[in-house]
Amino acid sequence: MAIIDAHYFSDFKDFIEHHKFFLVAGHKDPDGDCVASCLGIAAILKHFKKDYQLLSSGPFKKNEITKYKDLFSDTLVFLDEAQRKETGLIITDCSEIKRIGEIDGDLNNLDIFVIDHHLTADLPPNAKGYINPKAPAAAYLVQLFYENLIGPIPEETASILFFGIGTDTGYFRFLTSQNEESADLFNAAARLVSYGADPRNIYNDINNGKPWSTRKLLGILLDKAEKYLDGKLIITYETIDDTKKYGSEGRDTDALYQLLLSSKDVQAAVFLRQDTPTTCTGGFRSLDKIDVSLVASKFGGGGHKNASGMSCEGKIETLLPSIVKEFARIM
Repeated sequence: MAIIDAHYFSDFKDFIEHHKFFLVAGHKDPDGDCVASCLGIAAILKHFKKDYQLLSSGPFKKNEITKYKDLFSDTLVFLDEAQRKETGLIITDCSEIKRIGEIDGDLNNLDIFVIDHHLTADLPPNAKGYINPKAPAAAYLVQLFYENLIGPIPEETASILFFGIGTDTGYFRFLTSQNEESADLFNAAARLVSYGADPRNIYNDINNGKPWSTRKLLGILLDKAEKYLDGKLIITYETIDDTKKYGSEGRDTDALYQLLLSSKDVQAAVFLRQDTPTTCTGGFRSLDKIDVSLVASKFGGGGHKNASGMSCEGKIETLLPSIVKEFARIM
């Protein structure tokens, strides 16, 4: 088991015991790891007989997480001033309130505890928490908190945490011997299987049942892909018209990144989406030594060395050359 200083477990237990109600939130545009981490924390709170609300600004675009959508809300329950003083905000798979996105309600001035694993993460002022950028998934950290605070994990929660770990590690493809946490994570995954998580069923949940429109969109994005920097970088993009035609549900960007990064000589891949006439989101993936979080941070984003994202003002045609320029600095 990965070594987390015992005081972090004590800090989290104290945080739970000293509040009556909890808000549990992850980042906007959630993925499987974000959803699983929130649900894992909810399971911990249930054990301690605490009331909570799961928050997410959405959207739940990825096919594998749509079944969890109704468990979350983008509207904060009403809390009077006395209730706010007894409410704790637990943030997972990100560390900043602004990364949570648009929530109808005031999340400011609450006691905060963070469980995160992003390279660019940092605790908000006066917040408590645990951040380990070497951890391959936030769900892995939540698993460790559950096991240390409570013990063996019930089958349903074990399956959810295995699902989260699977989505964030590319079903373990992204793990390397250079990351000291990799061996510990495999041990943790084995424990989840011993609790009842079924690797085959979870793999099928993650990868099967994609809408046909996503297969068509994948072809469009591959057709638009262009190489830069002597073929080391590939960038593709989705326009507003593409989204209107093919929809935004059931996204399968993992398959897109796999295809792009498997091309000869390619070291990094970027996918840009024009969400509104004035705003864009983007995903960054890389192999081995290229740290895409350095580029993402230049555009209001962040994440991991080999997987990051961003959301910012701008249009694809103006952002694209700026992104290429930032990659030229590190390639």
